[in-house]
Amino acid sequence: MGATSSCWAISDGAAGNARQALALARALGVVAEPVEIVLREPWDTFAPRFAFGAAHAVRTRDGRALHAPWPDLAIGCGRRAALVTRALRAWSGGRTYTVQILDPRIASDAFDLVIAPQHDRVGGNNVIGSIGALNPVDPSWLAEGRARFADLAALRSPRTAVLIGGSNRAQTLDAAYFDGLLERLVALHEVDGGSFLASVSRRTPAAVAARLRARFASMPGRFWGGDADGDNPYAGFLAHADRLVVTPDSVNMLSEACATGKPVYTWAARPIRGKLAAFHDELVASGHLRRLGVTDTRPRPPPLAETAAIAELVRTRWHAARATARP
Repeated sequence: MGATSSCWAISDGAAGNARQALALARALGVVAEPVEIVLREPWDTFAPRFAFGAAHAVRTRDGRALHAPWPDLAIGCGRRAALVTRALRAWSGGRTYTVQILDPRIASDAFDLVIAPQHDRVGGNNVIGSIGALNPVDPSWLAEGRARFADLAALRSPRTAVLIGGSNRAQTLDAAYFDGLLERLVALHEVDGGSFLASVSRRTPAAVAARLRARFASMPGRFWGGDADGDNPYAGFLAHADRLVVTPDSVNMLSEACATGKPVYTWAARPIRGKLAAFHDELVASGHLRRLGVTDTRPRPPPLAETAAIAELVRTRWHAARATARP
C-alpha cells in the first residue's frame, strides 16, 4: 500500500467533487489518476440507483469506456461517481477497494467504505462521518502556497481573505447580500486597517464578480476574478491571511478555511436552510466558525484537520480488507 498502489479519483468534473477525491488520495500517500466521467441517460438521472448496464452508460470526458486493469483503490465523490465505484466492485471481481465520498443515496453496503458528512445522517457499519468536506489544506500545503505567492506578504496586516461563492438552494447571494457583506468589510477595515485578499469561485456569476472587482478596487489588497488575473492565488490567500471571511453557501470553502487554524467568519443575510444549516451549527458550536460582526471570546480551536484523520481510518480498513483477501 502506498505510492505503488493504483488509484482512480472519480468525479463528474465538478471542482468540489474532484477536489475531495484527490485530497483523500493525497492524504493516503497514493498517486491518483483523475477519472472524470459522464453518464448516458437514463443512468445520469437515476445514478447510482440504476446500475444495470452501467458499463455501456459510463464514459470518460473524452469519450473512452472504462476498462481493465482495474485500480487497487477507487475513490469516488458525488452521486454520478457513486455509480462507477459501485460497479467497480463487480467489474474487478472484488479486487478494487471502493470508497465513496458524500451521501451515495443508496445503502452503504454497495461500497467497501462511505465517507459522509454527519449532517447527511448516512448509516452503516462501513460509514465514516465527517463534519465538513475533505480537502488538501494542511501545514505543507499552506507552506507551498506561502512560498509560491510570497509577494502577498508585502500587503498590510491584518490580511483578510474574502472567499466568495454563489447562490444555492440554501442561501441566496444577491445584490442586497453583497451590499451587506461589503458594508461589514468596510467597517472592519475602518477599525483594523490592513488589506483584503478577495477571490471569487467558478459559481460566482460574471456580473457579480465584475461588481465586486470595482468595489474592492477602492480597498488595499488583491482581487482575483479568473484566469485573466493570472495564476489562481487561492492557496496563497489562505496561507498569508490573518483571518478569513467566507460566504455561507460553500461547504468546501468553509471546510478549507477552518482547516487553516485561523479565525474564520461568515455572514448570512437570511436564515440558512436545510443540511447547510446543520453544517454551520456544527462549525459554530465547535468554535471553528464565527459570525461576522458578533463578538466571540472563546479560544480558537485547533485546525479542522479531518482529512488526515479520516485517511488513517481508510488506510486501516483498506489494509484489513487486503489482508483478509490474501490466499
